[in-house]
Amino acid sequence: MVWIVVGIFVLLAVIAVVTILTGKRRAAQHQRQEEADRQRAAEMREEAKATELEAREREAKASMAEAEAQRAEVEAERLRQQAQERQADAQGLRETVTHHHQEADSIDPDVTRNDDPRSGR
Repeated sequence: MVWIVVGIFVLLAVIAVVTILTGKRRAAQHQRQEEADRQRAAEMREEAKATELEAREREAKASMAEAEAQRAEVEAERLRQQAQERQADAQGLRETVTHHHQEADSIDPDVTRNDDPRSGR
């Protein structure tokens, strides 16, 4: 009977030791997993910072491109107005030339006066 009691105590002691060692191993594994998770979270945060910086850089470039496009539109409009002014100036000069021809034809005795004042040329 004593051997049975001793055997039970030894068996309980072995079970207790195995349980304690298993618990410690689980705790260590859990701690390693938490550390790995922390490391991965830190890496993800660094990636997010880099991505955020790249996004801001792209937004800045897009804003600069938009500003350049607007500047080009303003320049194009200015050039259109300048071209219209020059066209109007050229038209005015043509009218002046035509007027001078008509005036010269009107005082020139060699020019015949019919429907076309320049038909004598």
